[in-house]
Amino acid sequence: MEMGVPEVTPDAVYVVTDRPRAARRCGDGRWEAPGCVVSVDSGRVAVSGDDLSFVALRWRRRIPDDTLVLGDAWERSYGELQWRHPQPERTLPWYWLATSGGRTWGMGVRTRPGAMCSWTVAGDGVTLWLDVRSGGQPVFLGDRELAAATMVAVDGAARPYAMLEELCAAMSPDPLLPREPVVGCNNWYYAYGEGFGREAVVRDARTIAEFADGHQVLPYCVVDDGWTHHFGPWDSGFFDMAETAGEIKAAGARPGLWFRPLSQPETVAEDIARFRSWGYELIKHDFSSYDLFGRYAAHAPATLATGDTVFPDRSRTSAEHVVELYRTIAEAAGDALVIGCNTIGHLAAGLVHVQRTGDDTSGRQWERTRRMGVNTLAFRLPQHGRLFVVDADCVPCTPATEWSLNRQFLDLVARTGTALFVSVDPAARTDAADGDLSRAVRLALDGGQDVEPLDWLTTTAPRRWRCGGQTLTYDWSQPWGAWPLPV
Repeated sequence: MEMGVPEVTPDAVYVVTDRPRAARRCGDGRWEAPGCVVSVDSGRVAVSGDDLSFVALRWRRRIPDDTLVLGDAWERSYGELQWRHPQPERTLPWYWLATSGGRTWGMGVRTRPGAMCSWTVAGDGVTLWLDVRSGGQPVFLGDRELAAATMVAVDGAARPYAMLEELCAAMSPDPLLPREPVVGCNNWYYAYGEGFGREAVVRDARTIAEFADGHQVLPYCVVDDGWTHHFGPWDSGFFDMAETAGEIKAAGARPGLWFRPLSQPETVAEDIARFRSWGYELIKHDFSSYDLFGRYAAHAPATLATGDTVFPDRSRTSAEHVVELYRTIAEAAGDALVIGCNTIGHLAAGLVHVQRTGDDTSGRQWERTRRMGVNTLAFRLPQHGRLFVVDADCVPCTPATEWSLNRQFLDLVARTGTALFVSVDPAARTDAADGDLSRAVRLALDGGQDVEPLDWLTTTAPRRWRCGGQTLTYDWSQPWGAWPLPV
């Protein structure tokens, strides 16, 4: 049977304790294995039992040999997002999309599921893998039933990009979106946490206000890492944070602040309340995936948790623990804008306004910006406005990187209407660069345009983009091409 979107009822269910075991079907949408019950009803997957690690739902179908398949990433992407021919063991976190012969179809799970959900797609079928562990250990659910996931699907003849937009909308029924475009400056990519103080922050605020040139939407000035010790405590900075917030406002920008919440997890809500009392209107929280799971999820490993990942409460899954943290931050932030960085997008959707969707760009090496920024912008742009506002990371303007390349990335990000943050080293400012920055900032503050990558089926760094009513081609290459070594 040729592959399309499977019926929501799988052909088989497997339960993993120490190894996969086939569950016995015992009624409509119900499977049982020793100590475990799995039910599937209108796409909703519920699991009960103890000593559980994974549940696998299997659909046996054939897909055409020329099919291309796309998946997502566990947290930030690392330049690896790509359409590929089916690779049976390739982990596709959260959703998958396939295209062949003018038809595109795929499946995903709704945001904030109770399990860490991923898919594998091969020539003989599809499997949904539900990681229900608590960290790296089996979960003990006790008497409760876990709402592990709710599946959604798309199938149609529209172009793949439009089908992914449709799938993202179906997965995310309650996004938390800001009222206005998100635009601003961030000092990380020229200061890198060193050698900046209150005066430099206020100077940055004046610079971004100058680029905005009186626009009715005020830009943000984000104080990134370096305002205090990297690991907290977050109760003071190397300069007076409340007075600095006031000076940012006086300069014509809105104050924003970076912090690392799991440096002191017991004080997360108190820390955010303190930031708000100082006058900060944007809270960027970072490093939580790394601090929770002990690693970054580059190139989509099969699971984010390792055997060393431990949560104190074994009755709740990793996904439930992560959502609880994000909810705590969102509630403490009140009406402040929340940006998640190194956060798990599918679990953060609805609890962050803005999601950093890719690994760091760079004010030191263009190749990082090309590899990380362009890739995440192209392949996660369909999530923009559906799961959250996408943030492909900062556009640097520094002496160490070529402005002829950075200005193209600046132009593209501004046109998409995604979050635009610039990191401008005063030493790199010229009349030409200032003109480029001002035009881009104002375009982004206006909300951007309707943008779509046109050659994303054949490359990881699309060059051809439909922007409004025109097609633009960007040249991302340095004279020697792409740098092949790690960055």
